[in-house]
Amino acid sequence: MKNAIVTGGTKGIGLAVAKMLLREGYHVTVTYASDGVAAAKGFEELRAISPNVEMWRADQADKVAMRRFVEAMRLKESVDCIVCNAGVTLRTPLSEITDEAWERTMQVNLNSSLYLIRDLYDLIPNNSRIIFIGSLMGVHPHGTSLAYGVSKAAVHALALNLVKCFEASGTTVNAIAPGFVETEWQATKPEQIRQNIYAKSAIKRFATTDEVADAVRFCINNAFVNGSVIEVSGGYSFK
Repeated sequence: MKNAIVTGGTKGIGLAVAKMLLREGYHVTVTYASDGVAAAKGFEELRAISPNVEMWRADQADKVAMRRFVEAMRLKESVDCIVCNAGVTLRTPLSEITDEAWERTMQVNLNSSLYLIRDLYDLIPNNSRIIFIGSLMGVHPHGTSLAYGVSKAAVHALALNLVKCFEASGTTVNAIAPGFVETEWQATKPEQIRQNIYAKSAIKRFATTDEVADAVRFCINNAFVNGSVIEVSGGYSFK
């Protein structure tokens, strides 16, 4: 059985991706950072689909925790699919961004994913799949999410550059750049702001997490899709 890792895989997009991978026949390892209640709920949903799932607490801002996670994953025979989904946002004006907040955003959204792939590199067999969950904010700059947008633009660049590291192996590296998605991050967004966003989208709604997971499935099942940043935006900013 092939092994997959989904970081931040107990809720939102990550949970939908983990469910899809279980249905695709993978043994799936999901991580979470700190929300144990949500993680337990998500893990129950995953176990209801298949027993071939395990969960680790591994905050990607914590290098020690991530080293322990890598050590555990290195006990596996192979790691055939890695979906780098875990992320944090930072909505702070430029003049108020601290060094620590900026560096934490980059550590979680970008650096830790690179280190994970680097440290598992020799366990990634030919014809594997590496997929990053980027963001449309890494394509279209957003005034209130400077650190987040820059980190996600860097994630897109990392995916494209990693293609060269796996050249001729059959392993593909891609990024998905979702627009606005119905997750807990969006649950408290005021209706007026939602309507303003809808007005910029041809589909007039937010994406579902399953629609983003389906884009991940496409990258997994199509061996010729490589070095792509696939927007799942509903036609955002189409006007």
